Amino acid sequence: MNRLALTPLAFALSGALLLAACAQPAQPAQPTQPAAPSQPEPAAAPTKLRAKLVLNGTLGDKSFFDSAQRGMDLMKNELGWEVRTIECTYDRNRWLPCLEDAAAADDYDILIAGTFDMSDYVTEVAPKYPNKRFWMFDAAPNYEACANKCENVYTVLFRQNEGSYLLGVLAANILKNKALPNITDDSKIGIIGGMDIPVINDFIVGFKQGMRDQGVDPEQRTIVQYVGGDNPWNNPARGKEIALSMFNQGAAIVWGVAGNSGSGAFEAAVEAKAFTFGVDSDQYFTIADPAQRATIVTSMLKNVDQGLFRAAKLHLEGKLGYGAPEPVGVAGGAVGVAVNENTRRLLGEDLLKVVDEAAQAIKDGKIVVETAFK
Repeated sequence: MNRLALTPLAFALSGALLLAACAQPAQPAQPTQPAAPSQPEPAAAPTKLRAKLVLNGTLGDKSFFDSAQRGMDLMKNELGWEVRTIECTYDRNRWLPCLEDAAAADDYDILIAGTFDMSDYVTEVAPKYPNKRFWMFDAAPNYEACANKCENVYTVLFRQNEGSYLLGVLAANILKNKALPNITDDSKIGIIGGMDIPVINDFIVGFKQGMRDQGVDPEQRTIVQYVGGDNPWNNPARGKEIALSMFNQGAAIVWGVAGNSGSGAFEAAVEAKAFTFGVDSDQYFTIADPAQRATIVTSMLKNVDQGLFRAAKLHLEGKLGYGAPEPVGVAGGAVGVAVNENTRRLLGEDLLKVVDEAAQAIKDGKIVVETAFK
């Protein structure tokens, strides 16, 4: 079994699956049924479609936004689309005017944005351009509040709680088996969240349930702290500071769920001679520093790249549902746990089997993962 170390082919074969560093949908409840294609049908598009990605941040986070860019590259290289990416920086005051300017330019057929911070802005802007298509990832606009019910907006939501459950299952077994050299009877797992918001807490809720189901008390064996402040997603120095504090409190592994802020944990782990979990992308392959890479046991995957690429193919087939969010999880291959050479070297194959078993139980409906969304 492949431990949810997901490939583009596996993702594409998920059919009607519904496609997470970290964002909050504008409506708290995620739907259980995929959306049907909305009416009216879009106007005829040029032969070569044009897609524009608008980031409320910058590339280079080695995680969430970089995964979205890989999706754009797939559209260009595999489908021949014209693609463009606009980086609006991490200055919140620039996000709405940046989106407005991008939407007003007639150089795209599909405009793509993500994260909960952009939900209200897409709700406001998308209805002004009914003949254009908008995609959101990892958060939804407020469809009911939209002037046109956002019938021209497709949304993919990731069930990060399910992928995090698998990571919690693995973490519990690492602790129980003392599978890493720095683990003692009292060792803990540290979790750095970007903000205290539902989407980040959805990671934490799923992770803790995974630990609990393996007989490890998460309230005794986890340390949780949020970056917060004016720059929660791009403050690696603060992430490092928090991680060092967690290592000093007995954490053997620290998991950053905070965009680029979480990358500070890798540097801290090198200094502390400890370990980390990555997030969103398989960060063993995105982090350049060899010493930092060596600390990454595994990563919880949120396959934004494959989600966007799948959406592009369905759009071309006229099968992409607009007008409501589409949730995706373990069953569709949208989230999971990475297995790479470092994972196998550190843990061995036998310990990893428990992840396969838990994933299958989720697919079979035997395990229902709790969520922070009520």
